[in-house]
Amino acid sequence: MKKALIVGATGFGGLGLIEILLRHPHLKVQQLVARRDVGKRIHEVFPHLTGFCELPVQGNDEIDYANTDIAFFSTPDRAGMALISPFIERSIPVIDFSGDFRFTNTDDYAQYAINKGMERTHLAPETLKEAVYGLPELFADKLRGAKLVGNPGCFAICMILGLLPAIKEKLIDCETIICDGKTGVSGAGKNPGESNFYPQRYEDVNTYREGTHQHVVEVENALRSVGGTQKIFFVPQIVPLNRGILITAYGTAKKGITTQEAEEIYREFYKNAPFVLITSRSPHTTDVRGSNRCEIRVSVDARTNTFFVTSVIDNLVKGQAGNAVQCANLMLGFEETAGLLVPAFYP
Repeated sequence: MKKALIVGATGFGGLGLIEILLRHPHLKVQQLVARRDVGKRIHEVFPHLTGFCELPVQGNDEIDYANTDIAFFSTPDRAGMALISPFIERSIPVIDFSGDFRFTNTDDYAQYAINKGMERTHLAPETLKEAVYGLPELFADKLRGAKLVGNPGCFAICMILGLLPAIKEKLIDCETIICDGKTGVSGAGKNPGESNFYPQRYEDVNTYREGTHQHVVEVENALRSVGGTQKIFFVPQIVPLNRGILITAYGTAKKGITTQEAEEIYREFYKNAPFVLITSRSPHTTDVRGSNRCEIRVSVDARTNTFFVTSVIDNLVKGQAGNAVQCANLMLGFEETAGLLVPAFYP
């Protein structure tokens, strides 16, 4: 049994990891670290964990490196790059949930940081050459044995999985792909800010960072890895939903391609991807809620010659903790699906 350290254990990402690892056959939670709630036990922070996980929450200065086989950093941007050195020195594999290690060069990181309104200088630039982008459906071979993984952004995962087959097989014939994304409020984290307080979010929808969202950088990088040259114009929206992401992407269809042909291409592309489901009906966020699945529908509108794809994920599972555990399974040589084969919960 391998021992896992969770840094940032009292946020939604840390909680998601705990819940998944409680049922993992080869990984167990060994230590919980956070900035808040230090000295409490985790079931005092999340009472539903009573009787399942009651480990103490400790501070960064108490990290037990000797008893750690893999570390998950469920931390904000720029925290991971400040914490990484002792783990690199000890060859402890790390999966980071922020944008700190999603890129292999400082220019891409700088653009990500500018889009998010952060300091653009990376504090550990020497680590980026070793970082692997944590998308198993695209980089499984690189993830096997990797020591540093940048877990993708939740919007990015949903967009990339929806578009990869179309880009690789050149089903979209235009320079710019338009992506519309809707996300639940949990995507903003456990402390989402005043604009997401219940009275101000209920029955309200808004766009934000139109065309400049930080995840566009990693999406375009991923699509280039399969031969894509298109730019992404992305308009994210926050909707009064607890959890879930729905992406709709549009572009000019390759001449003569039909919905049936596109579906066959998508099914073939993802035939060995255990968590991607291709469907012929309109996906719902409730189809995947609580699961590590991405559900995708592809279609071609013959009248307007428009290629259209819809993809849905649970932003806290496939968009965060579940995807991270999927990466960890590959990194440590376990079955890719270990601890993750659960259906969505409904209603």
